[in-house]
Amino acid sequence: MDTLVEKLDHKLRQWRPEMAAQVRERVTELIALADQDVLDVMRSREAEQQVLDILDEPPAR
Repeated sequence: MDTLVEKLDHKLRQWRPEMAAQVRERVTELIALADQDVLDVMRSREAEQQVLDILDEPPAR
């Protein structure tokens, strides 16, 4: 975990201030969701994208 924190800290200093602020906000939201034990019931973006990709596929013949 320390390595992850160090990497995030390093990146936050490299990114534009607006981007760093957005990342801080998202991380704060993620921590709040984890504290509420709701992360396991949320759909991941990856799973959501997979469903959208399937819906966009042409129908099989």
